[in-house]
Amino acid sequence: MNDDSHLRRVVFADRLLDVAEFTHAHWFFGNLYEVLVKVPHRLASSEASSELPRSPFGAGSPGRYYAPIAPINAPAAIGALVAGWDRPSTRVPLIVAAASSATGAAATAYVLRFLNPKLFFSPLPPGEDQRRPLLQRWYRIHAVRLIASAVALAAIHHARTDRLRNP
Repeated sequence: MNDDSHLRRVVFADRLLDVAEFTHAHWFFGNLYEVLVKVPHRLASSEASSELPRSPFGAGSPGRYYAPIAPINAPAAIGALVAGWDRPSTRVPLIVAAASSATGAAATAYVLRFLNPKLFFSPLPPGEDQRRPLLQRWYRIHAVRLIASAVALAAIHHARTDRLRNP
């Protein structure tokens, strides 16, 4: 019975790492895409129309791509930390992953609450005098999100690789 419960715990920890790695890869590459193609500049200057409303899930908004997976990021990383705590060799990378994921989640909450509504979802786009400082702040906070997602992804990958090498 004890071997069975240990095996289930190991399998559960491995599955959580799988989910965490996938969701953090999704998050990192989505964040990278937003910066490379300057999604905020495009969305912040677009006028609303009947075909393209200024909404979180309107055309061009990355919200519809993040919404199904983003809420799983931090819980998956924290769950992997809890489930994998019994393995000292992966403890540090899992702590780093959970802390980075939580940092990125906090930065995302700030962006979603305080910047995105003003930049992207008001009935009319903000004027240039308002848009420029908001975009600068958006990109600074987004850099934190990008770094946090990269660090979390690398740490999760390290922990998964260690678990695969040393079962």
